Amino acid sequence: MSETRYLLLAEGYSQDAHYGKTARGVLRYRRDDVVAILDSARPAGELDEGVPVVANVEDALAFEPTTALVGVATQGGRFPPEWIGILKRCIEQGLDIENGLHHFLADDPELSDLAARRHVELRDLRRPPADLSTATGANLDVPGTVVLTVGSDCAIGKMTVSLELDREARSRGLRSIFVPTGQTGIAIAGWGISVDAVVADFIAGAAERLLIEGSERGGDLLWVEGQGAILHPVYSGVTLGLYHGSVPHLLVLCHKAGETEIEGAGGGPHLIPPLRELVELHERLALPIRPAKVAAVALNTRDLSEDEARFAISTAEAETGLPADDPVRFGAARLVDAVLGPA
Repeated sequence: MSETRYLLLAEGYSQDAHYGKTARGVLRYRRDDVVAILDSARPAGELDEGVPVVANVEDALAFEPTTALVGVATQGGRFPPEWIGILKRCIEQGLDIENGLHHFLADDPELSDLAARRHVELRDLRRPPADLSTATGANLDVPGTVVLTVGSDCAIGKMTVSLELDREARSRGLRSIFVPTGQTGIAIAGWGISVDAVVADFIAGAAERLLIEGSERGGDLLWVEGQGAILHPVYSGVTLGLYHGSVPHLLVLCHKAGETEIEGAGGGPHLIPPLRELVELHERLALPIRPAKVAAVALNTRDLSEDEARFAISTAEAETGLPADDPVRFGAARLVDAVLGPA
């Protein structure tokens, strides 16, 4: 049982599936550790998944939090000015802070000095280990099966798919491990490396280290959380480094049903190719020493009705010839079956 009692800091974004994804992810997968959500844009006292919403840090103290978790992922990973005041109040009230943005709190002289005086710990989840290096080839010696989630775009659910597949596999008694590669995954799992904060030459080395740790944690089936998208004009670099560093045996292709353009990239429109072309592209990008096949397609159908979702799933299956499903909406069993192959 975790001793951490989280106050989720989600000011203005607690219901935003994109910018509030850290808060939403922790609320879904570490629900028992969350005691309150801070978002003054919502009515105080409202319940979200049974967790009370509060307007300020002082009101949250009644729920006895031990740690304030930054639950937003802002554009560029910087704190809006009004957040600095929220962070200061958390520190003044003796709360440790876990932060997943690119702005490292421990490097802020004012906040770090205040934290030292209040005996508060500032944990920057995106700070990479200091001793990372290039990949050594040890990734190829990790036992078990490595499955990487890849996507048609960013922020469409690669982490969620990995977590759902891991949960389904563990429910079957398999030695399954979710391998976190981003700040939200780290907050959920309590370990990992945020590969988008790693020097480019060391991304593959970071992925290699994560595989080794996942195996040491008891995983025979390693679900590696994907990052970015190979066709995204901004974030493709981290995607390829993670792909080659994790040397997966299998891929699960993630796509938000109905989306035809990459979101949030300048100079567009940047069109998303048909799923069958994405399958071929990702398989061709595998390292020759370890070819990887797409085992299944995971669709995000949250904006569709149930009938529309089922039609989108059947259409994806017909187009790709692969099993497809929405693991959040309809369960992950069929996708896990596809990864495991014939009994």
